[in-house]
Amino acid sequence: MTDEKSRSTGYHMGDVKTVISVDDVNAQAKQMAEPVELSKIAGLANNDPFVKVEDLKAGYGKMQILHDVNLQVAKGQSLCLIGPNGAGKSTILHSIFGFTNIFGGKIMIGDGPNKKDVTALSPNQKLKEAGIAYILQDKSVFPGMTVEENLWMGGYLMDNQNDAKEAAEKVFQKYDRLAKRRKHQAKVLSGGERRLLEISRALVMNPDVLLVDEPSIGLEPRFIDMVFDILDDLQNTEGKTIIMVEQNAKKGLEFADIGYVLVSGELAIAGKGDDLLENPEVGRLFLGG
Repeated sequence: MTDEKSRSTGYHMGDVKTVISVDDVNAQAKQMAEPVELSKIAGLANNDPFVKVEDLKAGYGKMQILHDVNLQVAKGQSLCLIGPNGAGKSTILHSIFGFTNIFGGKIMIGDGPNKKDVTALSPNQKLKEAGIAYILQDKSVFPGMTVEENLWMGGYLMDNQNDAKEAAEKVFQKYDRLAKRRKHQAKVLSGGERRLLEISRALVMNPDVLLVDEPSIGLEPRFIDMVFDILDDLQNTEGKTIIMVEQNAKKGLEFADIGYVLVSGELAIAGKGDDLLENPEVGRLFLGG
């Protein structure tokens, strides 16, 4: 029988018998890093990337966080980024959307003749012109506004306010749970409903690419499956390309087609989500077992 006092929550999910500090996770993750060939990255994206990041160097102010990061995801695929705290996972999402300083490399969106370099575009341009939407980690709804008004805000870049309202109606048709709450202030929603509203607001502009930062953070377990079911539908029914960071690494890798492990701003391991779930070192450091 295990002494309960010797047990502790794992780095990202699950019960383990030993505690691993963040510094130890970083050190051990660096040891398990392997050279990731561009051919492997391309193959995971079916050699037909819709989102392609090449040799990206990026950070905040003068501080460089990402070092020559390469990333490829095909249209309608999903990618989950995992790794220790401070590895640069959210920085990748921030860079794709335009929240960081880019010191080198490029970001390409689209396929075939429609592929375009979006590296230098602003976040507004990336949303309106390149179809990239960013879903923040948590608490990004406007609590004093109604659910309906929050959705209208998702279309703030549309030329016509009526277009935003029409797009919001399509969202209500898709998510009856929100439709029933349309006149309620967002502050009265449950955690799961707020997360649904955050995702739905991003859909108003009908993006091709969803950057999803920590979709399960702060949610009760009963709402986590709901959120991932919504993301699964957006990927597999509507063909959205999803790049996510997920603190519940097991859940993220179970969902995603592709998994990347980031360590100190560099790509350490890349593989199919299922393969990373079976990797014993990934399991020991990030899956709680």
